[in-house]
Amino acid sequence: MADIKTVFVTGGAGYIGSHCVLSLLEAGYDVVAIDNFANSVGKEQAAASLDRVRRITGKEITFYKCDLLDVQQLDGIFDKHTFDCVIHFAAVKSVGESMKQPLMYYKNNIIGAMNLLEVMASHGCYQLVFSSSCTVYGNPSSLPITESHPIGNVTNVYGRTKYFIEEILRDVVNSEQRWNIVSLRYFNPVGAHSSGLIGEDPTTNFSNLMPYIAQVALGKKPKLSIYGGDYATPDGTGIRDYVHVMDLAEGHVAALKKLQSKHAHLQIYNLGSGQGTSVLDFVKTFEKVTGVKIPYTIEARRYGDIESMYANCDFAKVDLGWTAKYTLEDMCKDFWKWQTMNPNGYKSNDTASMNGKTDEH
Repeated sequence: MADIKTVFVTGGAGYIGSHCVLSLLEAGYDVVAIDNFANSVGKEQAAASLDRVRRITGKEITFYKCDLLDVQQLDGIFDKHTFDCVIHFAAVKSVGESMKQPLMYYKNNIIGAMNLLEVMASHGCYQLVFSSSCTVYGNPSSLPITESHPIGNVTNVYGRTKYFIEEILRDVVNSEQRWNIVSLRYFNPVGAHSSGLIGEDPTTNFSNLMPYIAQVALGKKPKLSIYGGDYATPDGTGIRDYVHVMDLAEGHVAALKKLQSKHAHLQIYNLGSGQGTSVLDFVKTFEKVTGVKIPYTIEARRYGDIESMYANCDFAKVDLGWTAKYTLEDMCKDFWKWQTMNPNGYKSNDTASMNGKTDEH
């Protein structure tokens, strides 16, 4: 297999994308990243998170502000560079928002992916790591979830976009033997880089559990709303599989190595901790790690939410040599460090900066 030296990363300024770019640089890859700042902070050709990644690693990243719906611009970027592989993160990703704006989710996620695949093929780049999701499994009939669990009976629009893209990938692999694709089905990414310089900075109100808890802990929100307290779980709240974002980032490096060593056409892996944690257990762990009390109320279940899901990651362990190393306590500690160093996310200007630069963007 050909060596992978230069990696094109879509959605590279986002939460998972920026942490992955950091791991790629540390593993010796060259990175060209794009983002349209739908889920991330930046302006013009500067991405706040990637400026921080440069400082942490001391390495350069080529960055373009680009939307995957702009085929002409995307094509122009591929004309300027030779890419050995693409990692595709770029997507709108809120379950709640997707139920309210389905057409925007279908257009952005599915058309964007199709544009990317067409431009890749026209430039002879056939190696791809796709950022999929455990939502493709829908409401699982049994636990833990393996890669062979049925998919497609998805409970929300966001998850359906990931499912449809996986089906597209199956079809392109069958139609053209040169495609070599790894699809990574993430469970619930949380945490931040241990430096506290990069982390999750949601740009919409439809935020994930960890940033919401942190907003309550910082006094910016009065309480946490927990949706659903009457599930058939030990404490009545939903159970999820939380995985540290740096473990997830390392999973992408492992996927690149797999693409280099084997032409598997399309291979799918679960990336999670393999542990189920209830929302209340998560809150208690956060309180224990930070010493901050989190007031909460139990609200009605949200349409599209699932009672319980956690992964079996044995295949990733055996075939990728990847396992999650960080604990839930690590996830809470690292995220709280990020949040307290950057109370206003990447817009914070009171973070201890490096090289005498401010963190304003």
